[in-house]
Amino acid sequence: MIRNALQPWHLLVVLLVIVVLFGSKKLPDAARSVGKSLRILKSETKALREEDAQREQEQTGQRTGRRTGADVTS
Repeated sequence: MIRNALQPWHLLVVLLVIVVLFGSKKLPDAARSVGKSLRILKSETKALREEDAQREQEQTGQRTGRRTGADVTS
């Protein structure tokens, strides 16, 4: 019964409803806004991953007894 629930004509109906609701002139602006938001999200995610990797690398260095610049006191 639920098999093949999403047919290609369903997508056409959804696209038609979106165009009618938002208008064809606002859709490119909306797509640009979504694209910018996704780029920002991607860059922030990348920065968090790099920060986590750096923090883990520092912790690994401390466990093995290596001294980093922050560990050395004058």
